[in-house]
Amino acid sequence: MKKLRILLADDHIVMRTGLRALLERQANLEVVGESENGRETVALAASLRPDVVVMDVGMPVLNGIEATQTIVTQCPTTAVVILSMHADESYVMRALKAGARGYLLKDSAAADLIGAILAISQGKSFFSPKVSRILAEDYVRVLKQKGAVDTYDLLTSREREILQLLAEGKANKEVATALNISPYTVETHRSHILRKLNLHNSAELVLYAVRKGIIS
Repeated sequence: MKKLRILLADDHIVMRTGLRALLERQANLEVVGESENGRETVALAASLRPDVVVMDVGMPVLNGIEATQTIVTQCPTTAVVILSMHADESYVMRALKAGARGYLLKDSAAADLIGAILAISQGKSFFSPKVSRILAEDYVRVLKQKGAVDTYDLLTSREREILQLLAEGKANKEVATALNISPYTVETHRSHILRKLNLHNSAELVLYAVRKGIIS
């Protein structure tokens, strides 16, 4: 069985040691490197080409968000999951815009981290239950404050299907293949989805899906 190759990025050695011990107990995971700042993480990702980077946000020299953006651009086959102490939406949105596929809190259960690594290595998205719950509660509260109707009800069944696949990280071509339609049709549906939900990009689409519990 081919092992998933993991790079750990955190400026606290105790945290990295604990993560390495946790992950290397899994038969299908292998930690191939560790880094203590963002610039070192970018360099190691380029040389090691790991399947997944487990990335802290608050690192010296170059923060985890900026490092994520560089890695995703330079190493498109490497997926990044953010491991952070920050649960508020601004951090989640910045991570998604940078290209992260997952977002976990540092107090998450060990099983969540392993699940996140497996999910994002398969092109899916993953968020710790606490993050998903906070985002969902914020979304409901804003709807109530505005007296708004849930715009999800405006979507057709096909649009809901495509929304989920896109939020899971699939490209238009992959969605087209899965649904036996053309990439052009997928893009047309995607445009309609963004317009109906008042969203502007893929990061906002993923965040919306997390709030709605469409993806975990």
